[in-house]
Amino acid sequence: MKTKTLLCAASLLLAATSAQALDISVAAGVSGHGDAVIRTGIGSDWNKQWFTSQTGQLGGYWDAAYTYWDGGNRSASAHSLSFAPVFTYTFTGPSLKPFIEGGIGVAAFSKTRVNGRKLGSSLNLEDRIGAGISLPNQGKLGIRAMHYSNAGLKNPNEGVESYSLFYRHPL
Repeated sequence: MKTKTLLCAASLLLAATSAQALDISVAAGVSGHGDAVIRTGIGSDWNKQWFTSQTGQLGGYWDAAYTYWDGGNRSASAHSLSFAPVFTYTFTGPSLKPFIEGGIGVAAFSKTRVNGRKLGSSLNLEDRIGAGISLPNQGKLGIRAMHYSNAGLKNPNEGVESYSLFYRHPL
């Protein structure tokens, strides 16, 4: 089931980005309970801007990722695959441009218990908010908070969070 979800997410991303450049991302951080979280992903900018002004512009990107949730030992650790559209607002600036981001996507977990939290189901929503700077090399460096839960569709629904430092680099 998890492999089919990953293949479906990868297919959607490749279909959406077939004519666009891809980027890779890495993130490292902690869960809401202090356990390590490592994330790697692939994404593609939408190459569309809205509300362009002297202040900045709204854009976005597709993000497909794999996350490792360290539970302290192998039996307590978990994995997740996610796919999300992410909106970004990039502020006008010289070479370092600040940005904020937010999005809601889906995530499939290998377990329904992650970092001591009971998710209730393997399929969950992924909410994110973040901020950072766009670098002169077109990379992006930032911080991000993410929340995963099943939106109350199944009990229990304790949810789990991650807080990380991330870097996106164009390929």
